[in-house]
Amino acid sequence: MPRARKKSSKKKKQKTIKIRLVKIVFDLLLVFLAITVVPVLIYRVIDPPTTSLLWTRWVESGHEESRPVFLQRWKSLEKISPNLVRAVIAAEDQRFFYHSGFDWQAIEAAIKTNLSTDRTVGASTISMQTARNVFLWQKRHWLRKSLEAWFTILIESLWTKERILEVYLNVIEWGDGLFGCEPASRHYFKHSSETLSPVEAALMASVLPSPRRWSVINPQPHVYDRQSRILRAMSRVRVPISY
Repeated sequence: MPRARKKSSKKKKQKTIKIRLVKIVFDLLLVFLAITVVPVLIYRVIDPPTTSLLWTRWVESGHEESRPVFLQRWKSLEKISPNLVRAVIAAEDQRFFYHSGFDWQAIEAAIKTNLSTDRTVGASTISMQTARNVFLWQKRHWLRKSLEAWFTILIESLWTKERILEVYLNVIEWGDGLFGCEPASRHYFKHSSETLSPVEAALMASVLPSPRRWSVINPQPHVYDRQSRILRAMSRVRVPISY
């Protein structure tokens, strides 16, 4: 009988431990969902006042006072030039309106290129870039890539495509210390992003892969080449948005 009681007591303890572990995992899952889903829901209707990218650049600069840590001059999508919308989609994610956050064709092509050549090619969609720039850090790491995928799923599920595009255009880095299309347009062309011409819009979109090294004011030859390709592609881009 004592042995039977010991076995019974041991099983009860093991069961209690399992229940506690399950509860801990469940509580951690609830916390994770709260700190990821809630901000995405808030930013569905409220414009982000700042982003992780802004704070990253501020830290990298050595906490320079001149560096912005809050977004300025937010522009609603209907007040952004359709030329810029088409240029950015043509440059960064031509299937933006037709995928659910991940462009699997581009991912497959990037994998093949990376394995067969010395070039390193990415396949980040506008949704993925928005998730990364608003919520996450920039350094490449498996954890960040995993969280980037999760936030991409969240914003694709909880935001409209128009909202994703609006946030993207207002938070993306467009030069050293320049964030968002309105400050960038006023800095480069001395007028609002609402009145950007096709040529101006294509030039702005052409530097997005490397906005701190590629110049809008003094474009390098490869920037001019990219601008020309974007201008040609813009005529083929269909944007199902009512302005």
